[in-house]
Amino acid sequence: MVESRVARVAVDVPLPHLDRFFDYSIPEAMAGEVVAGCRVKVRFAGRQRDGFVIAVVGSSDADRELSPLLKVVSPEPVLAPQIVAVVRAVADHYAGTFSDVVRLAVPPRHALTEKADPIDYPAPARPQHPLGVVEHYPQGTHLLAALGDGRAPRAALTLAPVARPVGNWVDALVEAAAATLAGGRGALLLVPDAADLARLEARCAAVFGKGSFVTLTAEKGPAARYRAFLAASRGGVRLVLGTRAAAFAPVAELGLVALYDDGDDSWVEPRAPYPHARVVAALRAGLEQSGLLYVGYARSAETQAMVARNWLVPVEAPAAVRREECAVVRATDDASPLAGRDPAAHSRLPHEVFTTIRAALARGPVLVQVPRAGYLAGLACGRCRTVARCQHCGHPLAGERAERGAAPVCRACGSRPDGWRCGECGSAELRAPRVGVQRTAEELGRAFPNTLVVQSSGEHRVAEVPDEPALVLATPGVEPVAEGGYAAAVLLDAELLLARPDLRAGEEALRRWLAAVALVRGASDDGSVVIVGDASARAVQALVRLDPVGFAERELADRAETGFPPVTRLVSLEGDAQAVDDAVAGIEAEVGAAPLGPVPVGDDGVRMLLRLPISGGAGLVAAAKQVQAHRTAHKQDGALRVRIDPAVL
Repeated sequence: MVESRVARVAVDVPLPHLDRFFDYSIPEAMAGEVVAGCRVKVRFAGRQRDGFVIAVVGSSDADRELSPLLKVVSPEPVLAPQIVAVVRAVADHYAGTFSDVVRLAVPPRHALTEKADPIDYPAPARPQHPLGVVEHYPQGTHLLAALGDGRAPRAALTLAPVARPVGNWVDALVEAAAATLAGGRGALLLVPDAADLARLEARCAAVFGKGSFVTLTAEKGPAARYRAFLAASRGGVRLVLGTRAAAFAPVAELGLVALYDDGDDSWVEPRAPYPHARVVAALRAGLEQSGLLYVGYARSAETQAMVARNWLVPVEAPAAVRREECAVVRATDDASPLAGRDPAAHSRLPHEVFTTIRAALARGPVLVQVPRAGYLAGLACGRCRTVARCQHCGHPLAGERAERGAAPVCRACGSRPDGWRCGECGSAELRAPRVGVQRTAEELGRAFPNTLVVQSSGEHRVAEVPDEPALVLATPGVEPVAEGGYAAAVLLDAELLLARPDLRAGEEALRRWLAAVALVRGASDDGSVVIVGDASARAVQALVRLDPVGFAERELADRAETGFPPVTRLVSLEGDAQAVDDAVAGIEAEVGAAPLGPVPVGDDGVRMLLRLPISGGAGLVAAAKQVQAHRTAHKQDGALRVRIDPAVL
């Protein structure tokens, strides 16, 4: 035992075989600055490295003389002990390293912001009027009471999709936060994107007062992000709002982690080890004994699995209440060509669509959801229906609006082929099997002259529209909010969302449709929704019944039958064929997982899947991490990427 004052340091070395803490001696000149959570520089393997002090201890188990710390970058304790535990848990859950995850948890230092005088944040005000969202649901009153009493309830709140207070997800989050704050604890509210965050910020400012909370997101810039992080880390605020990375925000005395729309793919971190914010929130709630609330109009299979294990309490409106409160949903696949001049568009716009729009425009705006952006999202040969491809790079051609009709263009290389001919039959005729939001707006604008047409897509997002007659065409996820709700909504091309080659295609389609239905007025206000697609499809039927819970139960049962997450743990190995083969052999030797594959990926790579029942999932993940550690320790050739329970299959 070496008796001295020792700093236990997490060194920024993202190698799996070095994923542990290292001890360094603290020079006397630095003794007053070194505290748990501060940033330091150390010498590691002959190079200077950044690191965080995890703890300051009196002795070390090392049987050698310790190297001294080189420098205290900042004495500011930015890595709290409870966040260390969360980072470690997330890294272990996803077969990653502490170094990779801590980069997500602690934003880069901004020295001027750190040295500036602290801002005095006022305490959040108590809401003057009850918001009446969560308490409207069965078990909702008990949930709020538990948050206010300092307990740690865990619940999945499935909102009724309607443009009324009972379906307001923003107020549901704010109401849960208000109960938590009233009990003297902190709250963390998470949303998937910047548009949702702007709505939540505005509502929190109105209810709790401006300046009583902080927003933690990279889109505000490094200085503003670090200022918000320090406010939470120093205990200056008890309410933090944010997007994906804010799941690690160091909220003091955390009483609630609430997350909206856990099925959104924005929750998946694109960098290794690719954690999902839903899992981070669950791990954190368990470690810090805080409340956990998932809010949404749909329910993912992962959330349903937690409900089935009685780890989450379901909070949802009875079917009779949903039918009474929400818009009436009808499905139609009538192909009557009564509108538009493009033959390819006839089946997309059946007669009932025009009847619904015409009746609803007299009462207010009408939402039309179109799954594809652009003008003509895809082109095909008009004679043999073969996909039209660029003659230069082979990428499928799309169409963009021109003075006379549509001009083909390649979205990959930018070429605009002149004189295109089909490689199969030689025809020069093109048709449009996939029509985008711009072309649909053009067709409906001709069908309803003198009507305002508004377009919203990823390239040009519209946040709100007034309560006046208008046709609002939007791609999924960027639908504007209508003041007072839409009079009706039309959901086009259901088969495009359902035909995606993805395990979660039906779940994702229903989630996007329900988000659109939630913007429509209730049945008592003559709100109506028409979806154009196969009425017998399971997701369409779930939408007509407004039954996301039943759909999630069936989806979970299907996953159990086929052996996919969340019923199993799944490891995806992708990279060079030899590296993947070696990794599979190493993992199978440890846990005997069932392999799926290989399948080719890219030019010369392959992907293999290994799976085990959830009961053996921890061993499978540990074996995957051990294989990575062996590879880096022995400097083996070939690239290998490991994903645990990948979101896209």
